[in-house]
Amino acid sequence: MTSYYDIDDILAEEEMVSAVFLQTANEVGIFDCADDTNKVEAGTHVEMPFWLAQELYVRQAVSIKVPPYFDTKAKTRNEIGADAAHVDLRSLCPYFYDFGCKIARLIGEKTIGPLLLVAFRTRYREVLIKAHTAASIVVPKHLSLLTKEETKLYEAGQSSTAAFKKWRMGGPRLQIASVLGRKRKPVE
Repeated sequence: MTSYYDIDDILAEEEMVSAVFLQTANEVGIFDCADDTNKVEAGTHVEMPFWLAQELYVRQAVSIKVPPYFDTKAKTRNEIGADAAHVDLRSLCPYFYDFGCKIARLIGEKTIGPLLLVAFRTRYREVLIKAHTAASIVVPKHLSLLTKEETKLYEAGQSSTAAFKKWRMGGPRLQIASVLGRKRKPVE
């Protein structure tokens, strides 16, 4: 679930997408600086942030192209199918899963969901195994391959492992409930 104030959601929507204008748009010369007319002709290919492309797509002003790493003919799909745990998803898109869900929902691409599911299932296990067992020497190399979502999962695994070790090595085993420390009133 997204939140208006969630910085990760905001940054996921900053991902650039390729769009084609379906109709001429006036007063948007920022996209096409080739002339001084300050308008973009129909059929012009433009790179824009997803949040803007989403609004223009809803208004039927642009068509959005699927990013190359989600495309059905992409090399990334084959790599994820072969060994998703070792694919550098962060270099493709730091918010790979969030952005994939957003764009799939918007354009109705049915193949992105299964791709995200396969990637997450495979990588989830590897992330947690490394979070619970990895030495500090291996961590920087491994973290550079993880997306933002996976990095949060890794950090949660690390903190739970640390808490378990602290408890096991002599943390308080049992705590007396505050109710047990009080004496009952005598019944008369």
